Amino acid sequence: MGRAAVFDVDGTLVDTNHLHVVTWWEAFRQAGHRVPTHAIHRAIGLGSTDLIAHLLGDDRDPARDAELSAAHKALYGQYFDRLPAFQDAGRLLRRLDRDGWTVVLATSAGGAELSALRRALDADDAITDTASADDVDEGKPSPEPVEHALELAGVAPEQAVFVGDTVWDMRAGSRAGVRCVGVLCGGIPRTDLAGAGATEIYDDPADLLASLADSPLA
Repeated sequence: MGRAAVFDVDGTLVDTNHLHVVTWWEAFRQAGHRVPTHAIHRAIGLGSTDLIAHLLGDDRDPARDAELSAAHKALYGQYFDRLPAFQDAGRLLRRLDRDGWTVVLATSAGGAELSALRRALDADDAITDTASADDVDEGKPSPEPVEHALELAGVAPEQAVFVGDTVWDMRAGSRAGVRCVGVLCGGIPRTDLAGAGATEIYDDPADLLASLADSPLA
């Protein structure tokens, strides 16, 4: 059986978390909600509907969720042509591909947003498949996105490593039975990632690439 390296994208491979924070903050402001940026930051990584529910609670008007999501999508879409990949993100994926790993993305993004992220990465030659928001019923922290990635790769959980930047990533990977590796470049504290299931933590893709020989992706 082969082995799979499963990656989250936003905040893990592409430097987008703070763009999401600002555009969600503006979407909430336009709808009359005052949501602090630190709370939004810790919710990044959830799918849109779950993020809205997490931040506004059950007493919100759910009928307006789609309007909020559309506002965020329109605001964030202004950045699609200039999303920045983290240093060595593409090199890391290509190195793993050369080393015999099946590289699969597991992301809450879908459609045009996912296409923009893949353009930013510029590593399609190393990516075998993508488990996107369009493919699953429940997003992270449900294990479903990671489990779908494993199905696409054709491997068992013990043959895979999941790399992500949020507690939602770590919880999803842990619930799927996969070894989880955290990165700090999404802005979530080391202690939070470790508490959610990360067994090893690196600064960013460049740090993971430089430390590859001693990592779970050796």
